[in-house]
Amino acid sequence: MLTAVIVKTVAYLPILIAIILHEVAHGYAAWKLGDNTAKYYGRLSLNPVKHIDIFGTLILPALLIISRAGFVLGWAKPVPVNFNNLRNYKRDLVIVSAAGIIVNLILAAGSALLLKLAAYVPGAMLQGLVSLFLVNMVVYNVLLAVFNILPLPPLDGSKILFGWMDYPWAKKYVNADKAGLALIVFLVFIIPSVGAQFGYNWNWFGAYLIKTSKFLISALLM
Repeated sequence: MLTAVIVKTVAYLPILIAIILHEVAHGYAAWKLGDNTAKYYGRLSLNPVKHIDIFGTLILPALLIISRAGFVLGWAKPVPVNFNNLRNYKRDLVIVSAAGIIVNLILAAGSALLLKLAAYVPGAMLQGLVSLFLVNMVVYNVLLAVFNILPLPPLDGSKILFGWMDYPWAKKYVNADKAGLALIVFLVFIIPSVGAQFGYNWNWFGAYLIKTSKFLISALLM
């Protein structure tokens, strides 16, 4: 029983680490580029309690695990950033928005390198736990990066592609968080469920995540 708990903890801890460091990276980048909002509100902390989003950190991953979607992802409570405080608005907005994705890819690459050394860990059980942790660090960080690069609000990709534009439609699009979340839920759960009723595999969102992530994970672990 204790062993099973330890294995599950080691297996799912990487997704929590990936999500939290993703958000901290946004806040840290903003702080270095002129905005101290995240630092002022204590959101540069590694304390998971400060970053938990009820839906994104707890409910969504649980639903994906229960529904056997083939992938697990989520997000933390977004760190507060006042983009107007950035020294070079257009350039720094892109840097801050991309910071989380970059950190996830660095964590994935670093974990893949450490995995090559896992064979030297003494003890079969400890070696297995270390390997499981590092493999899942690669998987979840890649998944999170691939997910967040999508140009859908409130994901980072929308700000990277459109956030720096001065057009009214771009500003409305980037700030359409609720509509974007509704669309993500629709793509992840509703469309695949409807397709399944008619005998079709309409899990296009999952196919993108799984195929793109598998390609990157295979490249890292080769």
